[in-house]
This record gives sequence, C-alpha cells and structure tokens, in this order.
Amino acid sequence: MKTLQFTKEIKAPAQKVWDTLWNEPTYSQWTDAFNPGGGSKVHSDWEIGGRTLFLDGKGNGMISTIKNKKEPYDIVFEHLGEVIDGKEDTTSEKVKSWSGSLEAYHLSENNGITKLNASVQVGEEWEEIMNNGFTKGLEELKKLSEQ
Repeated sequence: MKTLQFTKEIKAPAQKVWDTLWNEPTYSQWTDAFNPGGGSKVHSDWEIGGRTLFLDGKGNGMISTIKNKKEPYDIVFEHLGEVIDGKEDTTSEKVKSWSGSLEAYHLSENNGITKLNASVQVGEEWEEIMNNGFTKGLEELKKLSEQ
C-alpha cells in the first residue's frame, strides 16, 4: 500500500470548498476526472462509524465509513469493501488486500485562501488512476470553489 498526497490552494473559504467537495452536483463534477462520464455519487449518513458509498453511474464502487470528521476542516474515510453489480463484498481475498485503506481531506484557511491536502492509500495497480484523478479533479474542484 502506498500513500499518495495532493495539495491545492483555493481562493475560497474552507466551508465553500467543503461544500464543493461533498454536495451534489459539484461532487460528480470534480470526481468526473476519476471516471469520465461516469456520474459519480457519494451516499453517506455523514456520521463517524456510519456508512458511506462512493459509486459510479452504474452503482459500482466502494463501501466506506468515516473514521474522523470535523466539518469543514477534516474528514477521513476508511474503505471497507466494494459494490460490483449490486453485490457487496467486504470479505474476499481481493478486498482484504486493501480493506482498511484511508482517504483523507484536510482543509486549512488563511486570509481567504484554503489549502486542501488530500491523501489516499492505494495498491500499485491503482496508483496511475488515482494520480490522474486527483490531479485533474482537484483542479476542477478549485475552479468550482472559486466561482
């Protein structure tokens, strides 16, 4: 497992950046970089220890939980499994190889500029997809947040 880190400075308050990260329709806009035309969505109760699903337009994706949350400055997701063709998998050997990996977003605001630090733990087979997705996605997030 490798931790990839990304940083973006955004000329907007932390609350606006937070809202742009997690609210529809902006979530699907900035995450389009990971799955172009995929219609990504996040479904969450937004509770620590609760249930969060990161899904593409076909309903496939990740089953996660929130480990830590302090809106609008910090959120850490723990990935627990996947949903493929409507079936949830949290126990296969494939899933066990990455279950427990973390994805974190930390925002800090100073003089109207929000610094976003994002990190994600990934297996080697996902490194290129995540690098491209976060690089393009956070640039789109910056544009959306600064509007």
